[in-house]
Amino acid sequence: MTQRFRFFWTALLLISCSLAATAQSSAPIKVAVIGLEHGHVSGFLDGLQKNKMMPNPEIQFVGIVDPDTELSARYEAKYHLDHSLFFKDTDAMVAAQHPQALLVYTSISGHKKAIESAAKNHLPVMVEKPLTMTLADALSIRETARKANIPVLVNYETTWYSSNKAVSDDIQQGKLGDLRKVVIHDGHEGPKEIHVPPEFLKWLNYPAQNGQGALYDIGCYGADLMTVWMHGEAPISVTAVGQTDKPNIYDVYDDATIILRYPKAQAVLMPSWAWTFARKDSEVYGVTGYVITVGPSHLRTRLVGQAEETTSEATPLTPPNDSSMHYLEAVVNGELKPQGDLTALDTNMIVMQILDAARESAKTGKTVTLKPLPQ
Repeated sequence: MTQRFRFFWTALLLISCSLAATAQSSAPIKVAVIGLEHGHVSGFLDGLQKNKMMPNPEIQFVGIVDPDTELSARYEAKYHLDHSLFFKDTDAMVAAQHPQALLVYTSISGHKKAIESAAKNHLPVMVEKPLTMTLADALSIRETARKANIPVLVNYETTWYSSNKAVSDDIQQGKLGDLRKVVIHDGHEGPKEIHVPPEFLKWLNYPAQNGQGALYDIGCYGADLMTVWMHGEAPISVTAVGQTDKPNIYDVYDDATIILRYPKAQAVLMPSWAWTFARKDSEVYGVTGYVITVGPSHLRTRLVGQAEETTSEATPLTPPNDSSMHYLEAVVNGELKPQGDLTALDTNMIVMQILDAARESAKTGKTVTLKPLPQ
């Protein structure tokens, strides 16, 4: 064999190995859904249908667990799903389908049990926000995750906003200086008003399954963002007011204001089911400038030395930090270790401190001073 042909076959072998490695790394991960009570599951299933014609999707959907046969039948018909995908028990589904990760769409009160099932089967798990109902449950979840050595992730819509990533970058780069005041508006016209499914509305309007209405359902967004923007620092104290402006519709708080006090900063979270229009935006003020997010991708900024405010579009996000499924795929494949970001368990332990204290403050009318989390 001539030197030229040896070179050719060597190059061909290297290319083949490279393509094989690429194919292997891009192989979809197998995921299963636990629960159909949370309306966000529709977004996940809609995304699956859109991706059917796309090459190399990041996930392979292998099962659904829900004991409610009527609800399961409705989703089976709506999304034209194979009946064999449906199970009533998590252990049975795992044994039959061998998923690599679980996506939880139960009520918030169901998260702890679902995470315990994931730990039993040594599977990474992603729940919808917030993490759970109480700080005590959060501590239990953390202990479960540590013993099983599994990632526990929390999915927020706002995690995948390029505008929020731009704020984080500005803070990290020191453009705003030390933060002094942050005001975060989140929410919409109300779950009933925006026509969420009946099984979703039922538990959202029930404190024993939701936490406390908009204070938990919406307040978690701002608590999550502020925790990351404060580099994982918990506030000194939490003061909250909650009220029900639409008692003919809701039995829980449909509006709330939460004040977080830090040594040299304050945050005002304004979660509500009573906004005139849906919104998710923030005002972040530092000693050398401010940035205001306008929806998922736009910004208004002014820094010291600038004569006026400027508007801009945030740099688009890139994988694995551009979507929950890309993020989960990277975690499952060992390419990303969640820590200190919006999705990570350590961040969401502090979120639960804030929510737990806010509920207590709104109930008692008193400011709640936070104690250090047990390690």
